[in-house]
Amino acid sequence: MAGTSPEAMARSMIDNLPAKTGKSLDQWLKILGKAGLEKHGEMVKLLKTEHGMTHGFANLVAHKFRERAENGSGADDPVDAQYQGAKAALRPIYEALIEKIEAFGDDVELAPKKAYVSLRRNKQFGLIQPSTKDRVDVGINLKGTEPGDRLEASGSFNAMVSHRVRLSSPKDVDKELIGWLRQAYDAA
Repeated sequence: MAGTSPEAMARSMIDNLPAKTGKSLDQWLKILGKAGLEKHGEMVKLLKTEHGMTHGFANLVAHKFRERAENGSGADDPVDAQYQGAKAALRPIYEALIEKIEAFGDDVELAPKKAYVSLRRNKQFGLIQPSTKDRVDVGINLKGTEPGDRLEASGSFNAMVSHRVRLSSPKDVDKELIGWLRQAYDAA
């Protein structure tokens, strides 16, 4: 990795956390939050001894936990930022989606961005975006599938997905939607 910046190396490690440790950065940060530890060394020790994490990953997770704590709880968490203010009422839709999507397999990766959460496996198969105060849009990669009433062509919504489904309630997270997402996941 000669010439790779420390930031790029950290990003790569974060991206590889689910594959190498079985959990995403957010999941590890929640584990540390529940542990109630304050010192970096204590966090590293916990992650290594109780969770079998290598020193490099444990050190990175502990640093990220302390960064977030110093910036204010969750202040730099893109998901928390997406569901604040007028969009706070949409969070149950997001949580219902994540619960179903994470059940697809251990290789589901949630990659939060500023405006949306990318759903990845070997490649992106979808995304979740709170688009308005009343609606969450789910982008799905289903190339070759004809759009229908509910499964719209993505159009100008997002070029990284082929289709979009609009959700206004957790009840919209139904078998039909999960079926489309599962199909995209299987193809990723």
